[in-house]
Amino acid sequence: MSKILIVDDDKEYRENLKEILDNAGYSNDMAESAKQAMQKLADQEFDVVLLDFMMPGIDGINALGEFKKISPNSKIIMITAFASIENAVVAIKKGASEYISKPFKIEALLLMIKQVIEELRFEGNIKKLKLEGTLSSLSNSIRREIIRLFQTSKKIRLMETARKLDIEDHTKLIFHLKTLKEAKILRQDMKHAYMLTKEGKKVLECLKILDNFLSDK
Repeated sequence: MSKILIVDDDKEYRENLKEILDNAGYSNDMAESAKQAMQKLADQEFDVVLLDFMMPGIDGINALGEFKKISPNSKIIMITAFASIENAVVAIKKGASEYISKPFKIEALLLMIKQVIEELRFEGNIKKLKLEGTLSSLSNSIRREIIRLFQTSKKIRLMETARKLDIEDHTKLIFHLKTLKEAKILRQDMKHAYMLTKEGKKVLECLKILDNFLSDK
């Protein structure tokens, strides 16, 4: 059973989240501050940490790096009331796997948790197959789905990609496309359409092989 740590200074909010996650079948614990969360992370393993962006004392952004040092394999979802590409980039660079903006739909949060747990398992399989490096940028399920679009298209555009993947948050999609560009898997043409690089084509073939491998397990 996947284990989740909820880190938020609002007691009622923490308890509401815990009840939701309990009903979804997850094992959960709570922390009212980043300091208390660090103690819990040092004592036990958590698959996912739900971390509030704004907290007294050590805030979410400043806690991220410490969390990753203590529990490098835990996936951190930043919960923020201040959604922006700048906040997203900072959070991801400091170690967050995802972020979600308040107010959010419960279904959206549960889906995100499911995706980062899948990401955690994916990374474990990559290590078993000794495919670290470029493929590690594909541990995120959204980025894998973006790459899979190239099985039927030579080029993709932002809005088309958002529609096909049913992603309403374009800020988040832009971030993932940027990550794939930085990994030299994607490039853009003069009309800003995205296409696979030479390296990206190799990654797509590797992803097909990996999908086949995992489907047999």
